[in-house]
Amino acid sequence: MQFIDLKQQYNLIKADVLNEINQVLDSGQYIMGGKVAELEQVLANYTGAKHCIGVCDGTKALLIALMALDIQAGDEVIVPAFTFIATASMVSLLGAVPVFADVDEKTYNLDPNKIEALITPKTKAIIPVSLYGQCADFNAINQIAAKHGLVVIEDGAQSFGATYNGEKSCNLTRISTTSFFPSKPLGCYGDGGAIFTNDDELAQKIRWIRVHGQDKRYHHAVLGINGRLDTLQAGILLAKMRIFANEVQLRDQVAKRYDELFKDSACVTPFIAAGNTSVYAQYTLVVKDRDGLIKHLNANNIPTAVHYPIPLHKQPIFAANYHGQDLSVSEKIAAQVISLPMHPYLDHASQDKIVAAVKQFIG
Repeated sequence: MQFIDLKQQYNLIKADVLNEINQVLDSGQYIMGGKVAELEQVLANYTGAKHCIGVCDGTKALLIALMALDIQAGDEVIVPAFTFIATASMVSLLGAVPVFADVDEKTYNLDPNKIEALITPKTKAIIPVSLYGQCADFNAINQIAAKHGLVVIEDGAQSFGATYNGEKSCNLTRISTTSFFPSKPLGCYGDGGAIFTNDDELAQKIRWIRVHGQDKRYHHAVLGINGRLDTLQAGILLAKMRIFANEVQLRDQVAKRYDELFKDSACVTPFIAAGNTSVYAQYTLVVKDRDGLIKHLNANNIPTAVHYPIPLHKQPIFAANYHGQDLSVSEKIAAQVISLPMHPYLDHASQDKIVAAVKQFIG
């Protein structure tokens, strides 16, 4: 049993993928070739955002977004304590300070009620993560940001394809980022990412930053990095976008069936807030004896994953940024979450086996 079955997906779209790859090879344009611009337009159309800028990975997407917003050393950026480390580490890489806020006990996303107490004169931005495939509460977060003159960056690495009150993830704030790591709902066959915005000037600056700050050949207007999306990966993503809408529906069906099978169990299944849809980048339970359940499932040849076992304020690199504020929800969730196999092509027999094994352990 596969945790995420990328081989099955590839077999379904193999001819289309190989055709896209061959077009790139025949063109000889391997860096910033035409497929990159084509993909950017497809992704912009999908999200409704005016601009999409393809970049080399989701982590650099965050870095470039922060650079484009002129986040400087000493600035403070509020981030959730429960997420992948890249959300905070890109802040630190610029010399800015990630300030950790607790998450909602049901959605595991940044809790809007925990933000204002953390805002200081040094605060410049908020980065809500749309975790596990579900968007954070952006109406509330955007209102707080507007009140205090802050910028909101959506970290949509896990939520491309999800909706919030009918609007697509990656078009809910002034600037949004996503990742195309292979295991993501929309993943390539290597690293890849994108940045979205409706701000013309910001989009132009992002495009400069991803090519060493270059506004024209060998003329560098701003400080930049090598953040380009590979043309081959763009072609692969174009092939995958042709089946993406259907895969989002299939993911939802798999998740709903999990929900039904676990309905009378003692474990906590994913909570999807009113007005939200999720792309279920993970199907994550909360259980009391996670280590015991992992051992039990491994014994039954059922793969699992933990996203994420250590909250950011407990990571050695960030300990100095933790000043004793209440982050108890993040700590509790980090100790109890476990993700089960989840992908669009998970068959009923596999689901039945997974759920039966979980129920057997938790009673």
